[in-house]
Amino acid sequence: MKTETDERLMAQVALGNLDLLKVLFDRHHLHIFNFLYKMSGDKMLSEDLTQDVFYKVIKYRSSYKNGKFVSWIFTIARNSLNTHFRKNKEMHSDLEAVQYQLAEDQNENDEDYTQLQRALSKLESSDREVLIMHRFNEIKYNELAEIMDSTPGAIKTKVSRALKKLKTIYLESI
Repeated sequence: MKTETDERLMAQVALGNLDLLKVLFDRHHLHIFNFLYKMSGDKMLSEDLTQDVFYKVIKYRSSYKNGKFVSWIFTIARNSLNTHFRKNKEMHSDLEAVQYQLAEDQNENDEDYTQLQRALSKLESSDREVLIMHRFNEIKYNELAEIMDSTPGAIKTKVSRALKKLKTIYLESI
C-alpha cells in the first residue's frame, strides 16, 4: 500500500477526518518538539507548545490550502513560540538560563555537543531558528522561504551567514 503524503492526509483532516491527524502527529511531533526545544531550551515548555501546535492544526484545519504541510505546521510552531515569548518576555529574556538548561541536559561526556549548544544559544534567535530548522530538522530552502515569507536565495544566504557566526562563536569557546 502506498504511503499517503502529508499533504493528502492534511487535506482529509481539513475535510473532517480527524483520525488521520494521528498519522501526521506520529510523523512530525518529534520534529516540532525538537525545534521548539532547541529554540527555547525548556523541555516542559516545548512539550506544551507541541501540544498547542497540534491543537491549532485541528482548530485551523479549514485554513490549510494544500500547500506543503511541513511549511504550514512549522509556521504554526514558530508563531506559537513567538506568541509565548511575547506574552512571557520577562521570563525568557536571559539567554544564560537557556545555555545553562541546554548544558545541564547534555551528557557530560559529550563536551563538543554541549559547546555547540552553547554557541548556538548565543546566536540571535532569527539565526538560531533558521539553522535549527535547516540543519536539525532538514527543512529545505524553498520550504523555509515559505515559512519565513522570503525567497530560497535569501534563506540560503541567511543560513550561510548564520553558520559563519556559529563557527566564530564556537571557535572562540574552545
